[in-house]
Amino acid sequence: MAVDLARQALGALGPVVELGAVELRDRLASGALSALALAEACIARIEARDAEIRAWAWFDADFVRAQARHLDAHRASGKPIGPLHGLPVGVKDIIDTARIPTENGSAVDAGRVPLQDAFVVERLRQAGAVVMGKTVTTELAFMDPAVTRNPHNPGHTPGGSSSGSAAAVADGMVPLAIGTQTGGSVIRPASFCGVTGFKPSFGAIPRRGVLRQSQSLDTVGVFARDPAGAAMLAETLYGFDPSDPATALAPPPRLLETALSTPPFAPVFALVKPPGWDQADPQLHAGFAELAAALGDQVFEVSLPEAFEVAAAQRKCVNLAEMSRNLHRYGRDGAELLGARTREALAEGDEIRARDYLAALDWRGVLTAGLAAVFERCDAILCPAAPGPAPEGLSSTGDPVFNGLWTFCGTPAVTVPLLTAENGMPMGVQLVAAPGNDARLMRSACWLYAWADR
Repeated sequence: MAVDLARQALGALGPVVELGAVELRDRLASGALSALALAEACIARIEARDAEIRAWAWFDADFVRAQARHLDAHRASGKPIGPLHGLPVGVKDIIDTARIPTENGSAVDAGRVPLQDAFVVERLRQAGAVVMGKTVTTELAFMDPAVTRNPHNPGHTPGGSSSGSAAAVADGMVPLAIGTQTGGSVIRPASFCGVTGFKPSFGAIPRRGVLRQSQSLDTVGVFARDPAGAAMLAETLYGFDPSDPATALAPPPRLLETALSTPPFAPVFALVKPPGWDQADPQLHAGFAELAAALGDQVFEVSLPEAFEVAAAQRKCVNLAEMSRNLHRYGRDGAELLGARTREALAEGDEIRARDYLAALDWRGVLTAGLAAVFERCDAILCPAAPGPAPEGLSSTGDPVFNGLWTFCGTPAVTVPLLTAENGMPMGVQLVAAPGNDARLMRSACWLYAWADR
């Protein structure tokens, strides 16, 4: 077991996009690289690989080329360019795109074409990004597996629900992609596919135009090859939207500037073995032991209070109760078209009592308060992103046991692709910070990513 960088695994896959998103941005801005040239490289990769990986729910090469040509003409005119000028971005297929199909991974929504862009797609266009297409999602962003395969080994799951976004970045089809997380749908697939996945603090990115599964949990997140790329994309998407009560009218953090800055002191990490640790893959245990030993005095182990043992059950209660309310029409009008896991979840949500739902919501404050003392002693919590490498087989998206706690508490979390299993499959290391400390978290992630490359 050795600490390894995702760039080595990605290199083995022969990705077209060999550079990180920040360097690509700089080359595009300087004119050393045209938007059309980058778009053509991504198109070629998709056309060569997607028949096997199946990361895309909707893709139109001519549409991509038209956007790229427009951006090149805009730059040639001498007008100011946006912060994501020319960068191709995949968009999860539960996020509305005007006049482009958004089918929510569901046969019930086959042929659905929104009239308006979601908030995050508006931001992409304003920033000069190329909307590359719609990436595959599991049905209604829940747990019935979709068609996407893991680029490192197509016989293994890519995770879910943001499976297409993670796989597209991992395979070099795009440098950046957007996903969402209600349990572990950004962090887990990023870990399984060997890329960086970043779930910001709850409410940091507005969710207007995104399929609502659970309003208390749903969080927009991003994928990139490295933490700097994830910080750059996420910063562009942060904001306030009056239609999303989880957002706040406040200036966004300078994520990329902070992420690329040198910490005043080397970060200190609190190693947490969350509920479910004993059932994790022994290779994961060995990898974390090696990582902790290498970090030395920069890491200390801490145990979570006993109350955290109930976190998974309480998060599930909130998720299913809200899912039953928000997605009721799918069970009412199209139950025969839904997968078994989705039908079961809707039925279970129907049976949750209001008393239990409201009590479960109260647990979030209790757990967040229990984390405060830990965050006072460290820059970030260090913990697994998944119980091990991506499981073999395609009948499951994997276990979100190491993700749901942080989604429930609304904390920012990021997967740094550092570990490799004996079979060559990646295993991510998850960093977690206090709510609102997104920029500091990304600086710690960039530091750890660079440290592992020494």
